[in-house]
Order: sequence, then structure tokens, then C-alpha cells
Amino acid sequence: MSAAPCLEGRVALVTGATRGIGRGCALELAAAGATVYATGRTLREGDSDLPGSLESLEQEARTLAGRIFGVECDHRDDAAVARGFERIEREQRRLDLLVNNAFLLPDEIEPDRPFWQTPIAWWDDMLGVGTRSAYVTLHHAAPRMIEGGGGLVVNISSAGARALHLHVAYSAGKSALDRLTCDAAAQLEAHAVSVVSIWPYFVRTERLMQIEHEGEGDWEHDIAGAESQRFVGRTIAALAVAEDLAQRSGGAFTSAELALAYGVRELDGGFPDGPLSTESEASPRS
Repeated sequence: MSAAPCLEGRVALVTGATRGIGRGCALELAAAGATVYATGRTLREGDSDLPGSLESLEQEARTLAGRIFGVECDHRDDAAVARGFERIEREQRRLDLLVNNAFLLPDEIEPDRPFWQTPIAWWDDMLGVGTRSAYVTLHHAAPRMIEGGGGLVVNISSAGARALHLHVAYSAGKSALDRLTCDAAAQLEAHAVSVVSIWPYFVRTERLMQIEHEGEGDWEHDIAGAESQRFVGRTIAALAVAEDLAQRSGGAFTSAELALAYGVRELDGGFPDGPLSTESEASPRS
């Protein structure tokens, strides 16, 4: 296992961070020393049916000696997003790392249900907060990172980028997100800004665990081999200081693939069962 990365002095923004992967990313970046701004719509516990809020995220960060500042933001609102970036500019005068995790997954979604049997609005939901929202934040982040001499943008994607997963709109959005990664990386290469897509495996998010507990729908989860919420964040922290970061820019990688490359493990020292690459379904074994 490699030494823990140090992100002291860096400023990060994680979108969709009240719970799930985004929350784990915010906590791990803060634990590594970064000053983290985290967006979300749930301000306090009890405001949502699921656990997780900006208030509890800030509190948990303090137990890790980290700094997280919650930013109330609905990523369907471009003006709210702009205000978030203005706040970071005003308070920190820099931005080094952006994690695009915000995603609007319809509550009623069922795996592989025919798209013509679902609301047309689902397309707008999943591409609006997921693909378009990533473009909007990247549009704001790029000039700030260029001015600061470089940076890293991570887009949280999935295997749905290359095969049908959950819903046609979901897969279309993830495919477009990976294209955004590739093309933005090409234009930002000369400015030392790297852009990378990461494909997590099954993650023990609050929502997935609720579905598992209630036995809803036709979901097939690998709970035993799933990643913790913080695994992807640990991987991103390592990627941010990796010597080969620039060489990875424009690419899509599984979380397990990057973790293996940089000696990252779960908090308990274990390793999840996700595929070792975006081309392979082979499972790693520690």
C-alpha cells in the first residue's frame, strides 16, 4: 500500500456530495488535506428520505481533521452553479480539483425497463444533471484552473458508457460524459489541466442499501464485493498526485484499475471485486 497522498494547499469542488460517491469523495479529499467545497440540495438531516446532508458532511469532515464547506446548489440551476464558483473564487482565489458526481436518477427507475415505457422527462433528468451539469461546472472550472497553472477534473461515469445499463438515457448520458472527458482533455492539455473519467463498481450508497434492504425491483447487487462510498475518493486523491496523471488525461478507467496502480485499498485494507479495466471484466484479488 502506498503512502497517503497529501493535498494540503489544494482547493477542490465535489458536486452531488450529500451522500453516496460524492460524499465519500469529499471526505477523502478533505482527509488528505484539501479544502473542499461540496454541493448538494439537502441541507440538514431529515430533509430527505435518505440519510445524508451538507450539515452532517461538514461535521464528519471535522472528525477527520478536514475542511468541507457545504454549498446549497441544484445543478439544474445555472445561476446557482455560477454563485458557487464565485464563492470559491472569493474565499480561496483558486481551484485545483473538480469532481463531477452530481446525477439525477429517477426514483422510479427499474433496471432495463424499456425506454418507451418510461417518461420522456427521464432523458432530461439524467442528461441534465449528469452530463450537462458536468459541462457547466467544467466551463466554470477550466479558466480558473488555467489561471492557476493546472488542475484535475474527474467525471464520475460508469460501464453504462459502453453498454446498456439501467436505462437508455442513463447509458447515453454516461457515453456523452466520457466523450466530454476526451475532448475537454484535448483542449486543456496545453494548460496542464487533466480530465479523467472514473467508472466505479457497485457502491454501497445509502440508496443502494435501502433498495437491498427493502428488496425492491429486479436489482442485482454484489453487496459483498461492492466498493465503500469512500473508495473512489481515495483513488482520486492518489490520482491527483500521480506522476502519470497527464498521460491518463482523456481516458476512462475503473476505480479498481486506478486503485491497483496507486496502491489504494479500502479503509479496512480490503479490495473490492470490480473489473480491473474498462475493457475487462476480470476481478482483482488482493
